[in-house]
Amino acid sequence: MKIVRYILMPVYRVWFYVLVGLPIVVLMPLLILTTISEKTYNWFFKLARLWAAIVLYGMGFFPKIKRLAKMDPHQSYMLVANHTSMTDIMMMLLISKNPFVFVGKKELAKIPLFGFFYKRTCILVDRSNPKSRKAVFDRARQRMEDGVGICIFPEGGVPDDTSILLDTFKDGAFRLAIEHQIPVLPVTLFDNKKRFPFEFFKGSPGKMRAIVHPSIPSTGMTLQDDKVRFRESVRQIILQSLEQGS
Repeated sequence: MKIVRYILMPVYRVWFYVLVGLPIVVLMPLLILTTISEKTYNWFFKLARLWAAIVLYGMGFFPKIKRLAKMDPHQSYMLVANHTSMTDIMMMLLISKNPFVFVGKKELAKIPLFGFFYKRTCILVDRSNPKSRKAVFDRARQRMEDGVGICIFPEGGVPDDTSILLDTFKDGAFRLAIEHQIPVLPVTLFDNKKRFPFEFFKGSPGKMRAIVHPSIPSTGMTLQDDKVRFRESVRQIILQSLEQGS
């Protein structure tokens, strides 16, 4: 079985990048038109959700999303989730019909085709540059003022130690939520690491489960009094779900 896996997994990985790139090529004219202005971002977001579905189902992944509460279609959210796989991006796009933008590492902008639209629509952060981190906050504030939500993976990246169930959370998402008094929407992704991990010869088709927890309002909170407690309470929600496995 190991020999078969070593033969098939490179093909499976290449197929993933074909699925990422091919819809972008086909949809290129529409994608360019919808990224000309921030006013057309909602249309781009609809196309991005279609792209995400093509990638996930094309890989043989079957999203199973359990919603513990409905999202208000007129509300902007700060979406936060555990981060274990490149497929986390696609799952988050399927989870929310409310338009949002990702805050993510600038290195992804180097991926051919995908990177072109990633850097035009997402908020890029260079974690080694303090000025970049400040620019991220400024840009995120602007997008939230436009009525667009934000999605941040608050672990700040995928832990190098694959045995870590959930790494510590950084402050950024919770600081922004409190400053703008928008609710945080915790999401637990259960199977992305199993289905498509960063370890090259691991992964398989199958179910991709997620739980969308009830949103947590930040109304009345202050940075000084509530940021740390807020951050840790959200982390605890996701951690408990991961430990329970459902």
